[in-house]
Amino acid sequence: MNGDGAVVNAKGAIPMTADDKMKLVGKKFRVTGITTGLISGLTYGIYTTLVLVAGYYEPLASAVGMLAAPYVCSGLNDLFAGIWLTIYNAKCGRLGELGRSLNTFPGKMIVLGSLLGGPIANGAYLVGLAMAGAYAIPISATCSLFGAIFAWIFLKQKPTKRVVAGMMICVAGAIIINWVKPEDSPNFTLGIICALIAAVSWGLEGMLSSYGGAMIDTDVAVNLRELISGVVDLVIIVPLVGGLALLGGTMAAGLPLLWLAAAGLNAAVSFVCWYKSNSTVGCAIGMSLNVTYAFWGVFFCVLFLGQALTPTIVIGSVVIVLGAILVTMNPLDLFRKGE
Repeated sequence: MNGDGAVVNAKGAIPMTADDKMKLVGKKFRVTGITTGLISGLTYGIYTTLVLVAGYYEPLASAVGMLAAPYVCSGLNDLFAGIWLTIYNAKCGRLGELGRSLNTFPGKMIVLGSLLGGPIANGAYLVGLAMAGAYAIPISATCSLFGAIFAWIFLKQKPTKRVVAGMMICVAGAIIINWVKPEDSPNFTLGIICALIAAVSWGLEGMLSSYGGAMIDTDVAVNLRELISGVVDLVIIVPLVGGLALLGGTMAAGLPLLWLAAAGLNAAVSFVCWYKSNSTVGCAIGMSLNVTYAFWGVFFCVLFLGQALTPTIVIGSVVIVLGAILVTMNPLDLFRKGE
């Protein structure tokens, strides 16, 4: 035994104390949280690209109206994401938790968040992509800005000077992106407005689901979110926007359906990783890592879809991501070791 009371083995090595073990566990949790947060941003960028690819195929490519194709894509994507997660939860023996969770108050918060984040936010996001292309992606990433504003208004969480500075940076990034409109985009401004609607709705969803997600298993909460969103889109929204024939044609075409199934898988992975990141390193860091999808989405659109790379979209995207990170956390926290 050494002078501090720790037991020493035959070779003279001092075994780890309980505090040392807790620090090691904390470090592993932090690494896991940062890793899953980064994966959530990457996979949501992939999801965005795959949905756009699906839109290049008939009958989606020649769909009439500005709402039918985005909502058909949104509904099928979310439904596929829900199906993938249902299969996963069934394999893990959590299928019964879906029904039980819906009957709880946290479950009802998940439902409300699903309606805001799915039919409203995701639909508006895809409409924005259809009208403004990759320019809509970083605009939607201002959701962390709106999340901070709603937390200030409804949860009485007064923003710090750092948060206010981050908000101003996000606004500056949005202004930069819209400074020069791309050619042959008559509905560009409307697309940007739709992206802003998505950001506002996702900010509300984040505030509402933070409570529900903390009380319900992450995989179950995201499963409910995706299934509810997909069903509402396909059963209610698509018929309202006159998209039933387009929905049937898309399902019969086969190829766009495969792209949307792949997009749904990436969306499912993204949301699960985001929720898990929030639960391990906190919502602030998890959210700041997730909004890196703004970079990945633009990068993949430029790399694979031929999106024009202009100075305004590059500078504006970087500025918005930096502003979103500043809103949600002190960037130095990423480099600080757990105490």
